[in-house]
Amino acid sequence: MSASPAAAPNTHRRALKGGMAALVGTSIEWYDFYVYATAAAIVFPHVFFPEDLDPALATLASFGTYAVAFFMRPLGGIIFGHIGDKLGRKPALTITLVLMGVATTLVGVLPGYAAIGIWGPILLILCRMAQGLAVGGEWGGASLMAVESAPQKWKTFYGGFTQVGNPLGALMATGAFWALSALGQDALLSWGWRLPFLFSIVLIGVGFWVRYRVEETPVFAEKVEGQEQSTPILFALKNNWGPILLGFCIIAMSSGGYVIATTFVQNYADSPEIGLDPTVILGALTIASLVEMLVTLPLAALGDKIGPKTVMYLGIIPSFLVIIPLVLSIQAKNVALIWVFVILIRVTLSGAWAPLSTLMAQMFRPQSRYTSMSLSYGIGAAVWGGLSPAIASLLLVLTDGNFWSVVAFFGLLTVVAWIGVRFAPQHSDAAPVTGSFTARLDTTAIDQPGT
Repeated sequence: MSASPAAAPNTHRRALKGGMAALVGTSIEWYDFYVYATAAAIVFPHVFFPEDLDPALATLASFGTYAVAFFMRPLGGIIFGHIGDKLGRKPALTITLVLMGVATTLVGVLPGYAAIGIWGPILLILCRMAQGLAVGGEWGGASLMAVESAPQKWKTFYGGFTQVGNPLGALMATGAFWALSALGQDALLSWGWRLPFLFSIVLIGVGFWVRYRVEETPVFAEKVEGQEQSTPILFALKNNWGPILLGFCIIAMSSGGYVIATTFVQNYADSPEIGLDPTVILGALTIASLVEMLVTLPLAALGDKIGPKTVMYLGIIPSFLVIIPLVLSIQAKNVALIWVFVILIRVTLSGAWAPLSTLMAQMFRPQSRYTSMSLSYGIGAAVWGGLSPAIASLLLVLTDGNFWSVVAFFGLLTVVAWIGVRFAPQHSDAAPVTGSFTARLDTTAIDQPGT
């Protein structure tokens, strides 16, 4: 097979450029995603569904449109993973950014149910499907852009740049709705909710400029580009099915637990049974996003010192312990404690989020890594993140509003994530591409027969 020319070494300068490209892109993608999530919790049940529909059913239907994107993620992972594994990380990431921005902007101009009836939610679902395709290809590629460009001893730290994009995007999204809520409920529901969606077009221009200037990763240039390889999805399913399954388990807390502690908790606090003013949770979530953004990189750096798995454990287990007093404070309508525990659970969840890019990138060898990682993350997000709000809503209905059933479900997510982290293999970029499940750290050879 032909050999690719040697790529530039993984310097801190190159790693910083890759990390910043990942940060800017994922911030914009997650902003778009969380703008929709926030609107699905507090706006869409009133705008895109009949006024006479039971509030609980309207909320469930709204979360149904939210879940659609999660089930498009695996397909997005396959499509953009193929592009990323065949043509490079950079072109795949540029396309995902533009696709997400266009879909989000279109949501901002959609007429509601009162104007066009059932076509309102149908068009909303189509836009959400496009969002899901984009995010399905974005996270894995952005993670690889940062991790594969980093020196070996700094991979978790630079991988954390990708993870900062989540709280930064959430901060912009919840902050926008928090500011707009000051206009009053009528203004928010009639026209105010559209502004955060329309603002996405400005962010896309910034993100496209940053992504266009970044270099391809050294790992792709040295180990993938120019190498003979099979179709990425076929290679992934044949050789990487074990790590893909373990990655699916790891996402249980990073995605499922996260949406329970943010989107669903917000909706629960706003429900008629609790009746808190929406600004209480929106304000707490906004400050929590800021705190999470500040602690993500230090936690990622800690992963380079004590190992990404250890940091994951320090995030998964405490998150379950914090969800209990958070629920109690919401039920007691204690605003001060709500703020404390909303912020605290975002800090603990950061432990399960900050090292995730590096942990999952190193679960797979360079060949078909983009596809394998995106598929694992996409399926995990589809099942755990997409279904968790709907499952939690159903549990409340079945238990007559008993939120402890949701806490028990959160406990299940904790156990599943712990199992995934415990058995996840770890490879270095110096490992050969083999069919073995065991991590190989001994050589820089690629595709050697018999290995």
